[in-house]
Amino acid sequence: MRMANPSGFALLLKKAPLVGAFFMGAIWQLPALAVCPLPDKPQQVAVRQVVDGDTLRLTDGRSVRMIGINAPEIGRKGRTSEPYAEAARQRLQALVKASDGRVGLVPGVEGKDKYGRTLANIYGRNGDNFEARLLSEGLGYRVAFAPNVRLAGCQQAAERLARKARAGLWRSSPVRRAADIRQSGFAIVSGTIRGIERNRGGIWLELDDAVVLQIPARLQRTFPNSFFANLKGRQVEARGWVLDRSRKGGLKPGQRRWVLPLTDPGMLERTSG
Repeated sequence: MRMANPSGFALLLKKAPLVGAFFMGAIWQLPALAVCPLPDKPQQVAVRQVVDGDTLRLTDGRSVRMIGINAPEIGRKGRTSEPYAEAARQRLQALVKASDGRVGLVPGVEGKDKYGRTLANIYGRNGDNFEARLLSEGLGYRVAFAPNVRLAGCQQAAERLARKARAGLWRSSPVRRAADIRQSGFAIVSGTIRGIERNRGGIWLELDDAVVLQIPARLQRTFPNSFFANLKGRQVEARGWVLDRSRKGGLKPGQRRWVLPLTDPGMLERTSG
């Protein structure tokens, strides 16, 4: 499938301030980035509201969390929005508008999240996958949660376009060293695997003696044995939601404070060796 060149929008994102100024009509006239293939006969639904860069509200009352992307958080209750949060929302609004307010919805294997939102991939009327579009323009981070990983490969390719162009969120590298983690929340963390341990809680990968990557027991079957081959001593990049075990007295002697659960093999990449 032919891939359109998103470099024009990527360049604008590199030069733009965090929100607002670059939202000119001409920006939205770029050709479709056909990275992720359109499946047969997606559900046709009408969008009532774009909540943020990864969430839609439909006219039938459903709230849809788009699969494979984590957009920056919109500030609420007095909190400041994260960088590019408004940019991501406005871009998604423009994509929905260009599709005349109607989009194609493809539900995930796991149909809902813990908040009751519908989990789905979203397509425009021209077959453009919205998650890949936003990822390719640096307006969100790729994430993978088994079993909803059908588009993980093409979404990874889309994000790499933004990363190579240093577009949007990649203008200044968001990757942090494991030793520099100071708070919970979504993070992309780099470091060296120092040790691997298995117990009833799952598989635990020590990252630079600062962060522990956890593969929960219930997800072990999604990680093949080859995933761990020669992993110890390798430089890696992991992503996901960092948890603070010191909260509510949950940190035991000898444990690392920061834990990052891995939800799919695609959430960890070897960067050397």
